[in-house]
Amino acid sequence: MRVYPARVRPAAPWEASRAADDYGRPAQPDWREIDWSPHVHRMRLLGREVTYADIGTGEDPPVVFVHGLGANWQNWLEQMPRVAETRRAVALDLPGFGSSEMPSDDISIHGSAHVVDALCEELGLGPVVVVGNSMGGFIGAEMAIAYPSRVERLVLVSAAGLSSTNLHRRPTMTVARYTTVLGTLTASKSATIVRRPRLRHAVLAPVVRHPSRLPADLLFEVLRGTGKPGYVDALDALMTYDFRDRLPEIGSPTLIVWGRKDMLVPVRDADEYERLIPKSRKVLLDETGHAPMIERPDTFNRCLMTFVEEDEPETTGGSTS
Repeated sequence: MRVYPARVRPAAPWEASRAADDYGRPAQPDWREIDWSPHVHRMRLLGREVTYADIGTGEDPPVVFVHGLGANWQNWLEQMPRVAETRRAVALDLPGFGSSEMPSDDISIHGSAHVVDALCEELGLGPVVVVGNSMGGFIGAEMAIAYPSRVERLVLVSAAGLSSTNLHRRPTMTVARYTTVLGTLTASKSATIVRRPRLRHAVLAPVVRHPSRLPADLLFEVLRGTGKPGYVDALDALMTYDFRDRLPEIGSPTLIVWGRKDMLVPVRDADEYERLIPKSRKVLLDETGHAPMIERPDTFNRCLMTFVEEDEPETTGGSTS
């Protein structure tokens, strides 16, 4: 019985040489040269403490980044400095993840979308560009449906929400409970994991295509988000909420970015999102897994900024890199 929908197998360590030169290459400006402490805040939102990062200014619509399952706002470290050159960039720890508290109600896709919308309202952001990876893409699409005036443009990065609703629930939730325990261990041992190539590959190969090509300090920041209390409830919410019939309601121009070697969400879901969302186009990245913004940040940022800066985004056809 299959737990994950994709049929891609992990790459062997020696296959890392197949990736293009931009794989793992840091983006500019370099997030390491920024003192992040003045930009990371906590806010009481809908009765709970939520952590978010906020950097940059500008007249154009801000970009709001939404992380995926088992992740944190640091998943967007390579994107926020680039966006902040011309506009405001905001990324949050969703309730139950990172250093944000569990929500007052049960975790749900719509509830998470409401939290992101509420954060935008409290910060006075107005219409925004929403960029979501995996479960964050699911939440971003829900925002575009439920709060259409909030979402000026939408970027779906290996978004969950289609194949994920067809998973076999019982075995998947069993795996999820084990994953939470393993995630807690991973977070506590993140420094050790990123320093040891074989261990790094074993832990991260299901998510990113070539772990050995990624900077250890970035992976350390990302791994700190694993093992949080919202994981199991969020996965349950992800599998039990089906919005496929409502996707044609999305009126925002939408960019779909996917890795061709995504093991967690199959690339065919990118085709389906493009088919169902009227004003959409997709970019497929070769030798890339479930986290294009981490694996190929420089290329991802060029795609993102081209899309958000277009006066009238081109939303027909697709491209491959």
